[in-house]
Amino acid sequence: MTDEVADQLRVRFGLDSVDVRAGLTQDELFAAAIEGDRGRTRIDGGENDQKAFATALGADGPLIFYSDPSCTGRPVQDTFAVAWPEVVDEVWWKSDFSQLGSDHYTGLLDRVLAHLNEQRATLYTADVFCGWDPEFAIPYRLVSEYATHAYFANIMFPKGVRDDADRDAVGWTMINVPSFRCDPDRDGTRTDRAVIMDLRNRLGLVIGRADYCGVVKKTMFTVMNFVLPDAKQLTMHCSANVDDSGNSAILFGLSGTGKTTLSADPDRSLIGDDEHVWTESGIANFEDGCYAKLIDLDKEAEPIIAAALSKAGTLIENVPALPGRDLADTDPQDLDLTDDSITENTRFAYPLSCNPHVAPGAKGPHPRTIVLLTADAFGVLPPVSILERDEVMYHFVMGFTAKLAGTEVGVVEPQATFSACFGAPFMSHKPSVYAELLAHRMDTHSARCILLNTGWSGGPYGVGDRMSIAHTRALLDAALNGDLDTVDTVRLPILGLRIPVSCPGVPDKVLNPRNTWSDPEAYDEAAIRLRDLFRQNYEEQDYASLGIKAML
Repeated sequence: MTDEVADQLRVRFGLDSVDVRAGLTQDELFAAAIEGDRGRTRIDGGENDQKAFATALGADGPLIFYSDPSCTGRPVQDTFAVAWPEVVDEVWWKSDFSQLGSDHYTGLLDRVLAHLNEQRATLYTADVFCGWDPEFAIPYRLVSEYATHAYFANIMFPKGVRDDADRDAVGWTMINVPSFRCDPDRDGTRTDRAVIMDLRNRLGLVIGRADYCGVVKKTMFTVMNFVLPDAKQLTMHCSANVDDSGNSAILFGLSGTGKTTLSADPDRSLIGDDEHVWTESGIANFEDGCYAKLIDLDKEAEPIIAAALSKAGTLIENVPALPGRDLADTDPQDLDLTDDSITENTRFAYPLSCNPHVAPGAKGPHPRTIVLLTADAFGVLPPVSILERDEVMYHFVMGFTAKLAGTEVGVVEPQATFSACFGAPFMSHKPSVYAELLAHRMDTHSARCILLNTGWSGGPYGVGDRMSIAHTRALLDAALNGDLDTVDTVRLPILGLRIPVSCPGVPDKVLNPRNTWSDPEAYDEAAIRLRDLFRQNYEEQDYASLGIKAML
């Protein structure tokens, strides 16, 4: 296999002086990462520091990896697509997905390939698929200087979904070269690193200090979000599950809204927790793994992740070693998961199979229920709203949640966040493309939709209380069971949302947020402020020109 892959890389990219390592097992990549992955792990550290480590469990436990300290999350301001003439009018350009001129790109690509030849680089490859649906799965080949990235790709993406004889015709390649440094004046980049998608030639180029493992995953999601909608398939940043009767559901939501928690239901099989496509056949996960946040993990509340921490073939990213103890002498269960001294974005990649009750093939039928999740820290939105077609498109492109203020001293006012399609950084087409596909799929398959608020009730953060998880689950169960389809409803003034007047397991008072505030007039003022934030975002994004009707 190595000779075949080496020949293909030589023919396509001119990589004729490199040492290609293809088809390695996870154990072989584990050992290669510890032996060979070298680079900076501290701001004041050297460029030849060890980056990958074993714990006391050795290859029977997780690999621990430390990304460059300047890249402990996706480098969004250094993310580009090549502005080829045939795509420039289709792509949704924004600050975290910028244009890179084709002249700059072609010269830069030549320099990167020459750099690999000059360095006689050792390159590790992983041949996987993006997607579990055989009809729409795209072959994905990772080519990386770091064995860790190939190891990560093998965790996160499925293999053997179908025959890959069409890899040359439709497949994507990512070339990941941490040792190369861009020159912004010469290369047209913002800094000495870049994540670049070449949508014409099906190539991802990751160069410089951009070795955060999530780049290997989210770059391909961004690609799928461009490729599949052109084939009229709806790509989604959501979780999904299905019950024993074949009633599936998808849950859209930004970080902190409960997307992962609510999709983990003992009475339903998990399809996936992050990235999916809705085709004529139903829902399919893009991935074969999970990439969970570890910071402040409650092991009792998240027993699946806790158990997987000790399993082979997993990867822990940017969790610090214990003071005075080598990682080689540390059981992974003893790691301090509250330690954010490297980053709050500590991560853990593990196979989807670590979860109980995974749907066969990570696929499911057409969903009966679509859930738009929000965590409103203003305390204004109702716990559940029943949405009609135009409302679905509106709230979907809004992608609203209200996060708590950050670490700034004295700031307690919630901060409104709008992220189109609940994943704006990854949406490479304009939001209306996904909204129209969602509306079409809902119409075709008679799917219902609710807006489910997991945020605050009785007042804003600091005054009110967080929604009861028991009430949230009762509302979700009622929606999934169809109990809200025929319930009596009323329209909220100001926000215009349609809410049920009753729901089993939920006090009637809780359903109308105005009734939970001690000062109803204060609620009205807060609702007007939130409505105006929605209106402001609608105008700023010029959604009217995209055919999205104003609903507030």
